[in-house]
Formats: sequence, C-alpha cells, structure tokens
Amino acid sequence: MIKQDYLIVGSGLFGATFAHFATKRGKRCLVIDKRPQLGGNVYCEQVEGIHVHKYGAHIFHTNNKEVWDFVNSLVEFNHYTNSPIANYKGRFYNLPFNMNTFYQMWGVTTPAEAQKKIEEQKAEALAALKGREAQNLEEQALVLVGKDIFNTLIKEYTEKQWGRKCNELPAFIIKRLPVRLVFNNNYFNDRYQGIPIGGYNVLINRLLEGTECKTNTDFFTSKFKNWRKYAHQLVYTGAIDEYFGYSLGRLDWRTVTFKTRIENTPNYLGNAVVNYTSHDVPYTRIIEHKHFEMFGPTIYNCPKTVISEEYSSEYYPGMEPYYPINDERNNALAELYRQIATKEEGVLFGGRLAEYKYYDMAPIIKQVMDMFP
Repeated sequence: MIKQDYLIVGSGLFGATFAHFATKRGKRCLVIDKRPQLGGNVYCEQVEGIHVHKYGAHIFHTNNKEVWDFVNSLVEFNHYTNSPIANYKGRFYNLPFNMNTFYQMWGVTTPAEAQKKIEEQKAEALAALKGREAQNLEEQALVLVGKDIFNTLIKEYTEKQWGRKCNELPAFIIKRLPVRLVFNNNYFNDRYQGIPIGGYNVLINRLLEGTECKTNTDFFTSKFKNWRKYAHQLVYTGAIDEYFGYSLGRLDWRTVTFKTRIENTPNYLGNAVVNYTSHDVPYTRIIEHKHFEMFGPTIYNCPKTVISEEYSSEYYPGMEPYYPINDERNNALAELYRQIATKEEGVLFGGRLAEYKYYDMAPIIKQVMDMFP
C-alpha cells in the first residue's frame, strides 16, 4: 500500500486550500469529510435556481490582493457589496452605523449634527461610570456609541446572539464599534469583496481538483483514526478538544440553526441580509440568498426566492459548532489543548475548529498560502 503524503480531515476552506497547494507540489493527498458533501460551511445547495448558503451567509472580503487574485484565478467573483439592514420593531436602519443610520435614528442631516448627538450620549455614559473602566459589554457599548444606538441596534440583538444579558457579557467582545460620518452602507472596509459566480461549490471543486476525496467518512469512527497507516502526515481541521477525546474538558460554542423555505415571490426582503434587533422576533436575521448573486432586473428572471431565518443558541454535542466563546475559562482551556497539540508529532491543526478561533475566509486562505511559499 502506497501511503498518502497527507491525510486531510475536513474539506472546508483550510483543508481544501491545503490540498490544492500540496497537490500542486506533487504531494499525494486524501481529503475525508464526515458530511455527505464537500466544502465545509461554505457549501451551497441549489434550490429554484438559487445558490443557498446551507450553513449561513458567507461573503468573501479582503484587502490582500494576493489572496483576491488567487481565488479569482480559480473562479471569477461578482461585485456583491454587503449592505445589511436592521429591523427594529418595524423600523429600518442601515448598517454599519453611518449617516444614513443617524438620519433614521435622529433626523440629523450633517456629520456635525450626528457627531454632537453621539458625543452627548457618550458623555452621559462616561459620567455614569464615575471614572472606572467599563466592566461589561453594555457599559462598553454605551461609552462607544451612546444609549439610542445601543438600545435599538445592539442590546437585544447581542442578547439573542449570545444567550446572555449584555451586562453579563465581557466588555472585550465590543472593543470598538465603527462609526462613519458619511453616507456609506458598505459593511466592510476591505478593498475587495464578492461571491464566487456559480456559488462557493465552484471554488471548492477547483481547489480540490486532482485530489482524492471521500465523503460520509468520520475520522473518529473510520479506519483513518489510525491515520499513520495511511499517511505520513495528518492535517486536522476538526474540533481540537474532540481530537484529544475531551481529556481536558469540553470547549463551549455558540451554534446557529436555520429555517429555510421557498417563497412564491421573486423578491421577499429586497436585501440579502436583514438583522432583526428586537427580542420580539426570535431569529437574529433573515438571509435572502438570491441577492448575493442576482442584481437589478435579473432578480425578477427567477420567479421564486429562498430565505433562511437564523436562530442562535447554546451548543450541545451533536450540533454544529459555530462561534467560540472567548471567555476566561474557554480561552484558558483552548490554550491547554493548543499546548498539547504542539507535541503531536506529524499533525498540523488548522482552521476555526482546530484553533478555537473565529476566522473570516480570506485569512484562512492566506494562512495556508504562507505554508507554501
């Protein structure tokens, strides 16, 4: 039996990008994934001619021209610009916080008027602290943007996301809140932004061209658990605590579930992303998937649309882990796992689950590119 150079556990962006560069270097790679399809959380399903982001919205954005040129060499990206809207009890506000938001909130029409209003409310929050540092997320947010924006667009939305009151969450979760004194609804500041034309499956398939892949194959219950029989090195992108049999304890996560349905209309929301910032609505946001790839009159060429309601909840075994909970306990435990991982000979741990760290897509790709200079 000829051994593989690499057994890669997980076909998400880290695993697929690693396989791409290793295969280009003439290395033999086998990618396994426990799901029935490839692509990890960027996998898309085609429904009614629409690419549905099955595991949540993914918007590619970066300032790194090398990364942007690389992904576009595999598949052309479109010009989608992320401009989410917040719905608070039936009133709409543009995100991120910019002059459109401030006009909607206060009726102000100039940057000077908006700045004055924000500074007045920030001063009120600072006075309430009586010289001490902000002790929790609520206090931190109030000193950054004031009570009106906090109560309307941050408080209840954040509590739905994290399942905890804002005054029980650590201040560092909101280190800063971008405030733009211009009429600009582009959520990201990055120079490059878009969605792969044809969906993310095209990107994943191009990354994995020439690489052997096996789906429906769980590393822990398959023969590949004894990976040294099959490969010289292991690239592991699963949860780090699971790899070590939870020997030090389980890491905590937040998870997200989706209720996806077809609507018999070509245009349901009028936007790809609408956040629902009030407790009155149980979900955190609705994604209308067609707006990631269909623009202007072409929206109406497709007579139906697909929407996904997004619900945030605590993670329990058997669910999909999404967001690491970076509190004191979990950060300390993750660091202990990382330390024993450095002693695991022949194993590379990479990606969101294996590092217990939230990543955007572009930094993951750059991280792998740097491994193949």
